[in-house]
Formats: sequence, structure tokens, C-alpha cells
Amino acid sequence: MPEITALTTEMLLPALEQAIDATVIIGQDNEIIFYNQAAASLWGIPREEVIGRNVDCLVPVRLRHEHDRYIDRNRETGHNRIVGTSREVEFTRADGEYICGELSLSKVEIGQGAKRQIYYMGVMKNVTDESQRRKILILQNDVLQALASDMLIQDIGELICRKVEAFVPNAVAAMLVLDDNQPWRVICTPALPRRIRNALETTIPSPSDVEKLQANPSYTGRLVWDNYQSMCRSLGLQSCYAAPVLAADGRITGIFALYLRENNQLGAWPQRLVGACLPFCAVALEQHATKTHMTQLARYDSLTGLLNRGALHRVMEEMIAQPGNRTLAIFMLDIDRFRDINDALGHVHADQFLVEIAARIRSIARDDYVLSRSGGDEFVLVVPDCDGPRIEEIARSLLDTIGRPLQIGQNTLSISCSIGISTFPANGPDSESLLSHADTAMRQAKEDGRGIYRFANLEKNQVAQDRLVLGSALRDSLAQGMLQLHYQPQVRTHTLELSGVEALSRWHHPTLGNIYPSRFIAVAEETGQIEAIGRWSLLEACRQIVKWDGDGVYVPTVAVNLSAVHFRNRALPEHIAALLKDHNLKPSRLTVEITESVMMDSSSDTEEVLQSIRNLGCGLSMDDFGTGYSSLSRLTRLPLTEIKIDRSFINDFEYDTNAQAVTMAVIGIGSRLGMTVVTEGVETEQQRDLLEQLNCDVMQGYLFAKPLAPRDLEEWVRHGGAPAVIRDIEAARAAGGATGGAQAAPDKGQPGPARPATAAQPATSPTGKDTSTTAPGEAAATTTTNRS
Repeated sequence: MPEITALTTEMLLPALEQAIDATVIIGQDNEIIFYNQAAASLWGIPREEVIGRNVDCLVPVRLRHEHDRYIDRNRETGHNRIVGTSREVEFTRADGEYICGELSLSKVEIGQGAKRQIYYMGVMKNVTDESQRRKILILQNDVLQALASDMLIQDIGELICRKVEAFVPNAVAAMLVLDDNQPWRVICTPALPRRIRNALETTIPSPSDVEKLQANPSYTGRLVWDNYQSMCRSLGLQSCYAAPVLAADGRITGIFALYLRENNQLGAWPQRLVGACLPFCAVALEQHATKTHMTQLARYDSLTGLLNRGALHRVMEEMIAQPGNRTLAIFMLDIDRFRDINDALGHVHADQFLVEIAARIRSIARDDYVLSRSGGDEFVLVVPDCDGPRIEEIARSLLDTIGRPLQIGQNTLSISCSIGISTFPANGPDSESLLSHADTAMRQAKEDGRGIYRFANLEKNQVAQDRLVLGSALRDSLAQGMLQLHYQPQVRTHTLELSGVEALSRWHHPTLGNIYPSRFIAVAEETGQIEAIGRWSLLEACRQIVKWDGDGVYVPTVAVNLSAVHFRNRALPEHIAALLKDHNLKPSRLTVEITESVMMDSSSDTEEVLQSIRNLGCGLSMDDFGTGYSSLSRLTRLPLTEIKIDRSFINDFEYDTNAQAVTMAVIGIGSRLGMTVVTEGVETEQQRDLLEQLNCDVMQGYLFAKPLAPRDLEEWVRHGGAPAVIRDIEAARAAGGATGGAQAAPDKGQPGPARPATAAQPATSPTGKDTSTTAPGEAAATTTTNRS
């Protein structure tokens, strides 16, 4: 035994002292009883300052308060969670250097019973360099996968920033993209304070800044730190590492910056990581530039920079699809006698001529105008929300601007153009028909003498044709039961329980196909069939409620939208009462929706009819609140039980603080007046979350369901309704199958053969407005007046 003791003390301790890895032995009271020179070098604390102290002085600060408890538990229970394992540990050395070590811990028990003592030996290997290299390789792999998956530059930039912030404690990363003569485009995570991001995004680097950055990369610090240092420090950021991102040709394309919330105690790691990110950022920005260039070629005319014809169609369809009673004016311009100009000037000067014409059109265009060179010497200008005298004012301005003499080379040219004008919705429901009518009108202007404008004059013929053909077909369809009601669920915001459904009318004619509500409702009003459609809608809704009840499907209430004409008929309350009695329905099962035109009608007949309907116990809902001339004073006087916020307020709701403020105000008004507030057009999880925070009562939209045929609604209810839909969306998102949390957006195509109720179809209300809750041939049942 003495020989073994001598071997232990005389040979093993000196061997441990000379070990290249840091070695620490912990005594019975968790005190340090051995601490070799390698440990002193690793932690940067001399031996005399640690021998006899609690071992927690070597433990990372955030873990110290728990450390003794972990050791004591191991002494008492013998359960090993750390002993006998190897794990990576990150800590800060005494001189502030960031260290990553690989720790292995062993335990030795000496004696038994009361004399039993337990010692621990920890061996720490410095693996800082290996850990940092591994993290950079992980980042490289993730970014390359993102680049291969064709992610957007915004998403790739955020991925890089998130990874870097995870690798560096208390750090905030940002990638600044440099576009010519534009403010920095900042890509970052929410960790970057909003004030700093706003300040960076409103700064336009001068050509001098870019030149200095090109010559001296250290100038980066001046651009992203020195100029904002006071603000950064006030928001908790104490230092910054940054470097320019260089393209393959040496151009500066951006900056990658890493802000630290603490004075640097990480040594060279932050700067090393920033340097490692630069190639990834450069590749991502180069890929983004390539995509942008390809998009430019696909969308824009290479000579003038205006939209090409294909892109013009897409933009016009998007404008037409926007909600509300929008109008568009389409101006098609053609240069008179351009062939003579082209022959006289030659190809190069003719191109210069067209560029100058494009510049003249731009000079009178506002930001929301759409400009296109659709071919040759033909230009198109699309002006939103334009009608009446303003159309002629713009046309005269175009003639005067383009008609000014033009100097090309040694030639002074006298120019004129002919303009054809069409308007939406009067001259067609889509871009193809609008451009076709504008082209016809432009050719008429040329025939009438050139240098003038002409309007497409098809409205009267179209109205007469609709009245003749659709009026007769609608009457037959009503008689033969060809109209149908579809139903869109409305769900309670906080529980997703079914609150009710909105009835939507659809008309599919065997020969005419799906008929837009904007067409057949107008014809119904002009031919006196509007009241018949209303009565049919009320009857069909009551009949369907009874059938659902019999099939074991409970729908609390059905909302039916009636036109202003119905409320001037004093017999309407009596008719509704008879329907409810015949079908043995409680009045609360039926809600009547009114439009703003009804709300603003101050006639005694209308007010008495509304009050009588409410006295029956039916609900009264104000549809599309806030889109027209809503009067708050009228709102307080009418016996309403519900107001519906129009979907136009929900578009970009997640990002539009003004829309959020208005929605919150309407919800507050409705709540104080004791009314249920319904928000239409909910299509994303983010919109749903915001509405839940604002305490909206009820939601309706494609996130939960499209308008469904009665049988499809039964299946929707039986399969769990909105909660099941939300679960499916969340599961798809988790599996990578969904990105926005919404169902497919409505198809904006033209009406065609009848499609299943679940197919996405153009959404149009009976007023001619576009909405995500109504498809072609569907109208908020039965009808509303045309509010244009």
C-alpha cells in the first residue's frame, strides 16, 4: 500500500501538472484542490487565486447559482448526467477572451460509510478554433441550401442574421443592400431596434461614401456605427463590427454588420464571423441581382424601360381585382405617321425618338399611373380612379406634351399622336377587352383626322344587349330554379366556433355559363326582377336552415343581403314573419344585411321597415361598413345588431398601421353600441392573430372557407369546421407546404363552365366590387344596389 501511495503522490500529480489540457480536481466541499498550469492559462486566473475557492468561480456566470446544487445532487443520488460524458462549454476568460472548451468530468469515491469522500476531476480542452470553424461550416451549408432552393434575398439575409446571432451572445446582425441612388435596404431580424433600422433605411450613401468604402474597407464603421453611435448606445448596442460586401467585379453591393450589446469580450470571433459571412452575402446579392435583371427583361421594354405588353396585362388584372368601386381609364397612344419618321431618321435616331416620347409621357404621369410601350410606336397609359372631365383633361395634356417640336440630330420634327380611350368597368371586365376597345377607339381617332382622342362607345350597346339577353334568361332561370345559394362560414374570433353563414347567390346558365353578379343584378334592377330574387333568397335560406337542422347540422344564423328596393316595401317584415312561421324558425336564425345606400336612406318607409324587422327578433347587419358614406349619427339611430368591416381594410392589414387603427376604431364603436363586429376577407393567420388582439367578434374569409354549396358546408361542419382548417394550415406550414397561412387566393379569370364549390373563382359582389368572399355568379344574396 505505501508503494501505491508513493506512486500516486510522486508521479501522478506532477504528470497532471504537466498535462497539456486544463485539469481541475474538486474536493469534498466543492473547493478547488488541484489546478494545473494549463488551467491557469485557459481561464486566465493564477493558481493562488483559485486554490481553496468554490469551483463555481470557473463556471460561466449564468450557471453559477445552480452549480453547487448540481454537484450535491450527484453526491447524494449517484445519478450521473454530466460525469463520464464530454460536452462543449462556452465561457469568457478573465481577460475577456471568448473560449469554447470540451469538458469531461470524472468522479472518484474514497472510503465507505461515514468516511466516504467523493472527488471530481474535470479536464477541459480548448476547442475554440474547431468550434468556430464548425459553426462557419454550418452557416455555409445552410446558406448554400437556401440559395439552391431559390429563396428570396430577404429570407436568405434573415437566415444569415439569425445564424450569426445564435453564434455570438448578445449580438444583433444586419445586412445592408446597396442600390444605386437609393437608401440602404436593411435586412435583419427583429433584434435590431426599429429606430436604428429606420435611420439606416433613410440614409442614401453618397458617391463619395462608396468611393471611400471601395478604397478603405475600414470606412464601413463610419457608415454604420460612427454616424449612429449615440443612438445605438442609447438602445443598448455598445460596439460594431462591419465590412463591405464585394461583387465578383469588385463593386460594393452591400455591408454586413454585427452589433454587440456588451463591450467586446469575444476576442477575434465577431470579426472572424463577419469576414466569413461576406462571401455568402456576396453570392446571395449576386443571385438577387441576376433574378432582378431577368425580371426586368421579362417585364420591361428594353428601349424605354416602360412595362411591356405582357406585364401591362398582368398589372391591369391586378388593378381590376382590387376591392371597392374602382375605375380605370386606359389611354392608347399611337404616333401619327411614325413610318415616315422612322424612314427619315434611320434606326438609331428612331430609337432616340421613341425614348424621348416615353420621357414626355413620364413627365405628366403620377406615381400611381401605369405606363407601357406595347409595341412599335404604341404606348399605353393606365390611370386609376379616373373618370369624367379628368379623362379629357389628361387626354389634352398628352396631346399637348407629345405635340411639342422635337429635335433629333439635325432634324426638328413636328409630332402628333392619336389617342383611344376605354374605361373600366364600362368597356369590359378584363385587360384584354379594355385594351382592345382602346385600340379600336385609337384607330377611329386616326380615321377622324389624327391628333385627336376618341372614346370607346360600347356602353349603350352592352347595356341594351344585357337587358335583352340576360333579362329574359334571368326570368327563365328564376322560374326554373337555376339560381343557387352558396354559404360562407363566419366564425367567432376567440373560439373559432361557427357563428353563422352569409348567403351568396350564384347563377350558372346552361348556355351563357357563369354570369357575373355585376351583370345580372344590374339587369334585375332595370327589368324589375330584383324583388323576386330577394324573396327567393329569403325562402331558400329558410328552407336550407330547416334541412340542415334535420340532418343534424346546426347553423346558428344565415345572413341574407337585400337591396334598397326591398326596404321601401312596407310588406317586407310581414313577408319575413310568414316565412319564419311556415318553417317554424326562431327569428334569431335569420339576419338581414343592409347596404350603406339603405343606411343613408332617411325616408320614413325605410326606417319603419328596418325597425319592424328588428322587432321580429331578426338580426340587422350593416354590410361593407366604411367603404362609402357611412354616417355615425345614422349608425346610432338604426336598430342594427351587427356591422361588417369591409375586406378593403384587411388588405395588407399586417403591415398597414392605418388600417389597423381604423379597424380598432370600428371594433370599439361596435362594442360600445352593443353590436357584433364581423371582419370580412380574412385570408392569413397574421390577420387572424391581429383581429384576435383587437377583440373582433367574428371573422369571415378564405382562411376558414370559401363560399360552399349546402352539402359542402355540411361536410365542413362535420369535419371540424374552422379549427380543423387552422390545424391543417399549421400542419402544412410545419411540413413546409404553406407559407402564408391562407388558402389559395381567388382566381381572377373570366367566368367559364361551372366549377366545384371548392374551386377558387373570381370574387365579385353584386355591386360589381371585387371581394374574397364572392365568386363569379355569386352575389351577397340576394341583391344590393349599384353603389357606383
